[in-house]
Amino acid sequence: MDTALDEVEFLVRSAHRVEALGALAERPRGRSELGEATGASSSTVGRLLREFEDRDWVVRDGREYRLTSEGEFVAGEVTSLLDRMETRQQLRDVARWLPTEKLGITIESFADAVVTVVDAEDPYRPVRRYDALIEGAETMRAFGTPTLKSANAGTLFRNVRAGMDTEILYPSPIVEAVLDWSPAAAREGLETGNLTILLHDALPCGLTIFDDRVVLTGYDPDTGMLRAVVDTDAAEACEWATELYDSYREEARPLDPEAVEA
Repeated sequence: MDTALDEVEFLVRSAHRVEALGALAERPRGRSELGEATGASSSTVGRLLREFEDRDWVVRDGREYRLTSEGEFVAGEVTSLLDRMETRQQLRDVARWLPTEKLGITIESFADAVVTVVDAEDPYRPVRRYDALIEGAETMRAFGTPTLKSANAGTLFRNVRAGMDTEILYPSPIVEAVLDWSPAAAREGLETGNLTILLHDALPCGLTIFDDRVVLTGYDPDTGMLRAVVDTDAAEACEWATELYDSYREEARPLDPEAVEA
């Protein structure tokens, strides 16, 4: 009888096996569909299906193959592991933009995070991800350096007017830039009582708490460009973020009302 290690080795030796198992986890498929989903030849698909049948991972149902309960378990575990490993690789690549160790938390606390980074074809992916998180939130607490880009300011003020409870801690120059983007929108947001702006000039990173989701934003220190957005709802990260935010909030000072006067 194969050991657990043998089963794992059997799977990871072939990308086609992993891809076929993932495709069958979505829905039953015929041989030709599995070939299209995996890019494998007809003979390779036939061989891996026989191997899956020998392990009681799949059964044939007419012209299609479907996973057994054992196959569903294996597919779920493998997919989860691969997703976590892929996220870990992405986190390792963006770690230089995220000073987690200096803040008393390890990058492993973000193992289940969504990682959004720039690439040559789409340099604004992180900006759009942050915008989407603003759009879907009921509450927002944020601090940072250039955490809020001008591209996100419109979404922020629109959600504030719609009732999003918002508190932001920024250095004075960043607050000035946000207010300059639309003084009228900022003034209206403050008048609703939904927006609170506080000042703090020694913030360690870009951090936002949307409801029960933590977001770290990483920037190129030379250009100020947003390079990565990492967000998670992991309990450890949420607890850490709340404590960190509260510690800086206690040191913050209120915004001078004259800063938003017409």
